[in-house]
Amino acid sequence: FGSSQQGQGLVGVWPSLVHSGLGTMAFVKLFGDNLHAPGGESKKTDEVLQDKKAVAIYFSAHWCPPCRGFTPKLAEWYSKSLKGKGMEVVFVSSDKDDGAFKEYFGEMPWCALPYDKRDLKDALSTQFKIRSIPSLVILGPGGEVITTDGHAAVSEDPEGANFPWTPPTAAEKAKATLDALGPELLGKTGGKPIGLYFSAHWCPPCRGFTPKLAEYYKGGLKDKMEIIFVSSDRDQNSFDEYAKEMPWLALPFEHRAAKEKLSKVCGVKGIPCFAVLSHDGSVLTTDGRSKVEKDPKGESFPDGWLPQPCEDVNDDPSPLNEEKCVLALGASQALADAVKAVAAEYHEAAGKDVAAMPLRFFTAPEGSVTEQIRTLTQCPEGDKLVLLDIPSNGAFYVSDKAAPGAADVKEFIAAVLAGTAEKRQLKKG
Repeated sequence: FGSSQQGQGLVGVWPSLVHSGLGTMAFVKLFGDNLHAPGGESKKTDEVLQDKKAVAIYFSAHWCPPCRGFTPKLAEWYSKSLKGKGMEVVFVSSDKDDGAFKEYFGEMPWCALPYDKRDLKDALSTQFKIRSIPSLVILGPGGEVITTDGHAAVSEDPEGANFPWTPPTAAEKAKATLDALGPELLGKTGGKPIGLYFSAHWCPPCRGFTPKLAEYYKGGLKDKMEIIFVSSDRDQNSFDEYAKEMPWLALPFEHRAAKEKLSKVCGVKGIPCFAVLSHDGSVLTTDGRSKVEKDPKGESFPDGWLPQPCEDVNDDPSPLNEEKCVLALGASQALADAVKAVAAEYHEAAGKDVAAMPLRFFTAPEGSVTEQIRTLTQCPEGDKLVLLDIPSNGAFYVSDKAAPGAADVKEFIAAVLAGTAEKRQLKKG
């Protein structure tokens, strides 16, 4: 659009817009007009956060032992280095009453969301998908998210050498993955896609899955990809013993730093985990375990292993805790097809990037996860169109249409988003 000179003009104008107050408007929307400054006095949000290079939202509470352990460290890092680099912190309290909030806030050298702004606290927790504390979300000067894992970023770099901890691009992640594996190991993969198998002998589910994966590998999967064992064993002897059971490659046990890098890139939260990479190091799926169990020979690989716009909720229910999720609950193929059709439209609108979709879509045929959903939603039987919004304090919605088609699914979603659908709460306990 226009000449390079015009583009340079926009680049030059943007910082001045941020500094003139446009950037702080986002923070006023998040936190309201006023914040508590250290000492308890009220200050204008736009004045407190103006010209800051980063704003860290600190979700914490005095009753939480890990929070009480992290707060003095963060306060030290903030005072010694991070404040001087242009970072401000805003404490968002999960304390049980105003007295506990005030006592805890008294230990902090930064600002806080007023305790009585519980509606804003809930909105922030929902927006940034806060499931546990302490949690630190780093925002840029215009309110854009830099990283939701600020706790790890700051802990690994307390002096702020890499401030403001902008996450690596996809290309940088891919290069880091290949570097971690090393040229010698990569040379043995024959240029094929790579399955990273995170496992350990001490882990019973791993010992149950390993022989299955070995069977799949020998049965044809090896023609589609090479597998590399990435060990979480506790010592070399355990690694050596376990690796003998595997007909594939292994990352040397002593390469612990490389193991940590690979775990981070693939977002490994537990084992066994089977993540599949393209030959260029980019991640195709971190849910290779469910993919390979459905497709042992990799006959639909790679397209069928990529994140799909509509998945079976029994395979991987983790998005339910973090996103608004539309479910075709039950065995109705017509309902499943309707949800899949709408999911495909959302997928197309998001540039075929599942992560960019504002809603997630699932079929929910009978299975262990579906059974839990039926219990929590008190929908014990039948086919139902359901929207789960667990991050919003366990909210959910059920369509009253007997046999919804694609148009009905879209109408139902619109009603939920507009606030006109009946809101229900998941059953507790």
